[in-house]
Amino acid sequence: MKNFALTFACIIIFYCSFSQNNFNAAARPKNLSDSGLLDLVEKQTFRYFWDFGHPISAMARERSNVAYEYGDEVVTTGGTGFGVMAIVVAADRKWVPRDSAAARLLKMVKFLSKADSYHGVFPHWMNGATGKTIPFSRKDDGADLVETSYLFEGLLCARQYFTGNSPLEHELHNRITWLWNEVEWNWHTRGGLDLLYWHWSPNNDWSMNFELRGWNETLITYILAASSPNYSINASVYHKCWAVSDHFKNGKEFYGVTLPLGFDYGGPLFFAHYSFLGLNPHGLKDEYADYWQQNYNHTLINYKHCVANPNKFKGYGENCWGLTASDTYDGYNAHSPSNDLGTISPTGAISSIVYTPEYSMKAIRHFYDDLGDKIWGEYGFVDAFNETKNWYAKSYLAIDQGPEIVMIENYRTGLLWKLFMSAPEIKEGLRKLGFVSKP
Repeated sequence: MKNFALTFACIIIFYCSFSQNNFNAAARPKNLSDSGLLDLVEKQTFRYFWDFGHPISAMARERSNVAYEYGDEVVTTGGTGFGVMAIVVAADRKWVPRDSAAARLLKMVKFLSKADSYHGVFPHWMNGATGKTIPFSRKDDGADLVETSYLFEGLLCARQYFTGNSPLEHELHNRITWLWNEVEWNWHTRGGLDLLYWHWSPNNDWSMNFELRGWNETLITYILAASSPNYSINASVYHKCWAVSDHFKNGKEFYGVTLPLGFDYGGPLFFAHYSFLGLNPHGLKDEYADYWQQNYNHTLINYKHCVANPNKFKGYGENCWGLTASDTYDGYNAHSPSNDLGTISPTGAISSIVYTPEYSMKAIRHFYDDLGDKIWGEYGFVDAFNETKNWYAKSYLAIDQGPEIVMIENYRTGLLWKLFMSAPEIKEGLRKLGFVSKP
């Protein structure tokens, strides 16, 4: 027990030392170039996953504040996947030594190998010290296929990056592959139906009954499920479940922009982010859509709505936009043009930089130069703000911080896109579902 306590203390000292020596938590240098500002946003936001990562599991904490009675130990499966990609960026940019990044990820993967899973599928939340499931809701107390897909979107990027000959990288590479090979994606077809379900519970079975249909944030789940070496789904599941919905095809115009797929006005911006942190939308097409066009048009509609500002919210404009899911003044909400409460989530515009670099850069400059004294802190930009309500969040969320780093990096170098798309299993899964993609 004494050895455990000493080890834990050393971990905490290391985290604090790293923070003090490598980052000035809330420093906000002036007169930065666009490139310098992107450097700072990436690096500062990375601290959420490195300095604030759980000391036992190395997984990403759900949020920076204890809210909704989550407790201190809650780590998030999907947010951890985004954090894994952030750590890869940090290693590539030499913010942390490559072997330190690999060691952190190996610690995480070893923890995951002993944590609760259900047919290889992880829960939405777990206890970061014990690996035990923390229910996301009353009946959501088991496997979460979508959160698991975000986790493996990140882990496969890490596997493709850490291919060195050292024993450390060799073990990390192999352990990720072992975990990946054991996920029973086809279990979520309930015995071979042409349907794919989000949740399964050892206590509640399939009672959540949530089929993955229509255009939303779960395309990556189908890609990974089709790519699995041992437990893949049939292509018919994709075509008969995902593509069969009253909110799949759209084709209408909003603010003069045609939206190929999805809800009217496009829904929250994370639809264009989560699946595409690793999945490269450039040249990605199937019989239903050109996914670059889909995501670009969705982002443009969101931007144009904020510029038009039909609800006359304070602060909206060409340099202040981005409606997506985040904290808000009275809780949490999935913001979009059709559900606009006046709350801007910085991750919305920042993570859209791959689609609208000029508009996103204007927003980043405004967030930093003009609003920074209210929304810039130790882990980058806070989760959200609402100038009409004079409300500025103090919180940071893993699922919002992660895409900022990853999409800025994809815009600058394409790093995560190159890694994820290089996986041979992903190439086969895309082919199986009828996709063509950029070489």
